[in-house]
Amino acid sequence: MRQQNLYDIRDERFSDLLILNAFLEELCSDCLWAEGPVWCEDWGHLIWSDIPNNRMMRWSPLNGVSVFRQPSDFTNGSTRDQQGRLVSCQHGKRRVVRTEVDGTLTVLADSYRGGKLNSPNDVVVHEDGSIWFTDPTYGIISDYEGYRSEPDQSCRGVYRIDAGSGEVTLAVDDFVQPNGLAFSPDHNKLYVADSGFSHDPSAPHHIRVFDVAADGRLSGGDVFADIDTGVPDGFRVDCDGRIWCSAGDGVHCFEPDGTLLGKILIPQTVANVVFGERLRNRLFITASRSVYALHVNTRGCR
Repeated sequence: MRQQNLYDIRDERFSDLLILNAFLEELCSDCLWAEGPVWCEDWGHLIWSDIPNNRMMRWSPLNGVSVFRQPSDFTNGSTRDQQGRLVSCQHGKRRVVRTEVDGTLTVLADSYRGGKLNSPNDVVVHEDGSIWFTDPTYGIISDYEGYRSEPDQSCRGVYRIDAGSGEVTLAVDDFVQPNGLAFSPDHNKLYVADSGFSHDPSAPHHIRVFDVAADGRLSGGDVFADIDTGVPDGFRVDCDGRIWCSAGDGVHCFEPDGTLLGKILIPQTVANVVFGERLRNRLFITASRSVYALHVNTRGCR
């Protein structure tokens, strides 16, 4: 796809973030629902989830596409912790797990106050080492991306796992369907998507922003930006604090004040994005059946 069909520029500042002779490359096209991309610079490859196929995939410039893990317990979002270990959300067993250096899995969270989690969806790590994840019900509303089940929890929350004690605490409980989440570059703000509109036309399709205190408590929670096409799913923040968010028609880029700068138009519904490669200036995009890549003129946060 050439650049003249690729961009919807709403603010001229967006032009400065684009490489006008860059091409959108399709790296893989045989997924059922591609999600949860994470770039692993030291390993030299991209990992993502193909949730309905119950597998995690990888791509490298040298070796192309291969299976990383199957079965994956319907893994959705993943990230890496400060030691480089993979932290993943599993719909199948309704838990957050860490992959150790030897390949074994450590369960970080699978319940709250005696009840199973709904279906952990996306996960990020704060600079203090705490792990934050969202827990909507997408993985238990059918047998397509997990196992159909009634929820044990009374809300669909955002949770924090303490870096020292491992204690799981509920940080926010007023979302319809919390989804993607990311910290600002200074880790003083937490952005969280609410994608409830996916199954209820009266529900939200926006990103909220919270202030993060030193003790991990959140305050605020105002709407940062609405997504005008589809719903916000996964997103990432670049080094200048801009939000690059998935949407029904592509990737929407927002200034830190919430101004929509423009869109990268993708031919499939976008689920998530991640910045990758050595300079973190290549945007990897998981979108329905495919994974795309596009060079941009900014760098993602580490």
